[in-house]
Amino acid sequence: MNLNCSLWQDNNISVKLFAFTKFSEVTEQCFLLFTLILLMFLTSLTGNALIALAIWTNPVLHTPMYFFLANLSLLEIGYTCSVIPKMLQSLVSETRGISREGCATQMFFLTLFGISECCLLATMAYDRYMAICSPLHYATRMSREVCAQLAMISWVVGCMVGLGQTNYIFSLDFCGPCEIDHFFCDLPPILALACGDTSHNEAAVFIAAILCISSPFLLIITSYGRILAAVLIMPSLEGRQKALSTCSSHLVVVTLFYGSASVTYLRPKASHSPGIDKLLALFYTVVTSMLNPIIYSLRNKKVKAALRRTLSKRKMF
Repeated sequence: MNLNCSLWQDNNISVKLFAFTKFSEVTEQCFLLFTLILLMFLTSLTGNALIALAIWTNPVLHTPMYFFLANLSLLEIGYTCSVIPKMLQSLVSETRGISREGCATQMFFLTLFGISECCLLATMAYDRYMAICSPLHYATRMSREVCAQLAMISWVVGCMVGLGQTNYIFSLDFCGPCEIDHFFCDLPPILALACGDTSHNEAAVFIAAILCISSPFLLIITSYGRILAAVLIMPSLEGRQKALSTCSSHLVVVTLFYGSASVTYLRPKASHSPGIDKLLALFYTVVTSMLNPIIYSLRNKKVKAALRRTLSKRKMF
């Protein structure tokens, strides 16, 4: 597909239209990937929506841990919806273009939901730390107001970083080529299209990634280090198993999310490969979002019971 990506403005060339690279020239391969991603997308949407609905409609789950889990499900829905629809269109359509404004909007929401999730996962680890290490003060220190404020801080930080990063990237000049070697408007492939020397911009993005990814991760590590220390001195085996079981699902989700995010955004530029980056992008945008509700529902009896009640209510109507 040939695209006229540049428009003349004030004697300068400015890219106003980007285009995503075609996954494959073989139609069958594109259709197969379209089908797989669509199925995972629908599974992710359904699972996360059901978990959020089950938590909001079941008073027994109106506790800090499940309040944060409902927020996590909403973030996953927003994250996938900001990327997957355009990705699916690009796989089966010759219209793979996206305007500069559309690309900036996609990057903003992608960053907003991604950074908010980083912060929220750290908040969930802190909640588990308070529940296990300070049970007598848990009700007061993790009150409904405090939980709402912590969740709001996660969303606000994500919004601020999203605005800052998007404005910083799209203040650069793009004079061609205009083809994005990726499935969506992610930071590294967009930076690769900017004109001139972008080493300072790449360094700034890298530092922002370290702060926004590593800082919450350090809080998670610290929280679970203290949880482990507290669990080891518990006198009863049943108490240790119960404490660890409330953390296991969160630890699996943290490993999946931070593992893929760190490999994607904290690698040196020289080690980036378009093929590997695309596989990682598919993993952290589609697979992880699909697995999260499965992980939490399979390993949590209260969530499973709430899901059954929610589904049985829907069948009655």
